[in-house]
Amino acid sequence: MSEMKAMRDAVGEALLDIAQKNPKVVVLDADVCTSTKTCYVRDKLPSQFLEIGIAEANMIGISAGLAAVGFIPFPVTFAVFASSRVADQVRMCAAHARLNVKIVGSYGGIPTGKAGATHSSVEDIAIMRAIPNMQIVIPADGVEVKKVIEAAAEIPGPFYISTVRCEVPTIFPVDHKFILGKGVVLQDGRDITVIGTGMMTARAKEAGEALKKKGISARVVHMPTIKPIDRELIKKCAEETKGIITIENHSVIGGLGGAVAEVACEASPCRIKRLGIPDTFVDSGEDEDMFAKFGMTADAIADAAERLLAS
Repeated sequence: MSEMKAMRDAVGEALLDIAQKNPKVVVLDADVCTSTKTCYVRDKLPSQFLEIGIAEANMIGISAGLAAVGFIPFPVTFAVFASSRVADQVRMCAAHARLNVKIVGSYGGIPTGKAGATHSSVEDIAIMRAIPNMQIVIPADGVEVKKVIEAAAEIPGPFYISTVRCEVPTIFPVDHKFILGKGVVLQDGRDITVIGTGMMTARAKEAGEALKKKGISARVVHMPTIKPIDRELIKKCAEETKGIITIENHSVIGGLGGAVAEVACEASPCRIKRLGIPDTFVDSGEDEDMFAKFGMTADAIADAAERLLAS
């Protein structure tokens, strides 16, 4: 893991890059462009930027209309607004018609830059995952953000891309290849599997290294695509290791942990511990204090793995 990069900067840069290459790409904003960094597109390519204002549902409807006539719209707003506030429009206008609407939810999970507890989106993946035709990706770092946005512009159908505001470690090289529906094994192991997604993958990687120093062989997996999820990799991990730990910046209900448990239950039942935000709303406060409170640090992940192995 090398340099730190704010994921919102990576989103703005990636959108500007693909918009410069493809005039059909249009970025839509709900009056948060300086926070999500879609202002990069506004400033350089104003003809491919639409300011909708604080009207997120309308933004999804406009995006669906643009997609219906051949454009590739990327509506971008805070994750809490991009999911629960506009669920009906996403379901009826975009997903039902399989339109090419690429929703980017910024400020996902806990790290909201002290925007407050109400802005912490802990259920956006669960909401989107239940909507048919929706493809869901949670990139781990700035490099993968760029790869995911490039892929979303090329792959037909609706997307939901969940990102965070804060700086995250860069864990992938610039030639990293993102494949929709495929996980990435970052460290092989035979004792236990730790599966992370989004910014939590870096912490899963740290936990895997800590476990290795204790003589525990941990397989560390990054699962960028939540839907369609990599069923074969999950089945393989369930069969070849003694249990699975999942870690996500989201509720333990309906996100990565739920998806992995569903696959394992049907394909190869094993012991699973889901780490993330419990069935509660989060507090306002420092990001790392919240992560520590909910057991979402590298040390807590390693401890959970040791407990699962000892049980």
